[in-house]
Amino acid sequence: MLNIGDNAPDFCLETDTNGTISLANFKGKNIVLFFYPKDNTPGCTVEAQDFTATKGEFEHNNCVTIGISADSIKKHKNFREKHNLNIILASDEDHVALEAYNVWQTKKNYGKEYMGIVRTSFLINIDGKIIDIWHKVRVKGHVQNVLDRLIDHIN
Repeated sequence: MLNIGDNAPDFCLETDTNGTISLANFKGKNIVLFFYPKDNTPGCTVEAQDFTATKGEFEHNNCVTIGISADSIKKHKNFREKHNLNIILASDEDHVALEAYNVWQTKKNYGKEYMGIVRTSFLINIDGKIIDIWHKVRVKGHVQNVLDRLIDHIN
């Protein structure tokens, strides 16, 4: 389990627009990693739209936003186009980053257990240290909470 103050695990993932990325690509920047269950579902769509709407504010605070799910590049491309998203969407079909960040977990729905992504966000500073973690995120107001925490960190 990762904790505040830990080094953020690096990864190498394909994106639908930026080629292959890793945390090392963003050295000297703050990073928001938001792990979400599935493209084109209601909560995930709202979360991605909220991060898109505030992209300029995050960039103004030297921060890049990366959404990660197990969906394919093709699904990410459709998700981006359908909802006019302008943030980085990375595909982790092999669950490498999902497992490194401990967000690939057993979930329950209607009494059935299955493996899936627990909606979680990480705020990482310019030195690659985790400065905040939001577990089992409720979408409403979440992006503003992350932005507020980033601004508090900078000031």
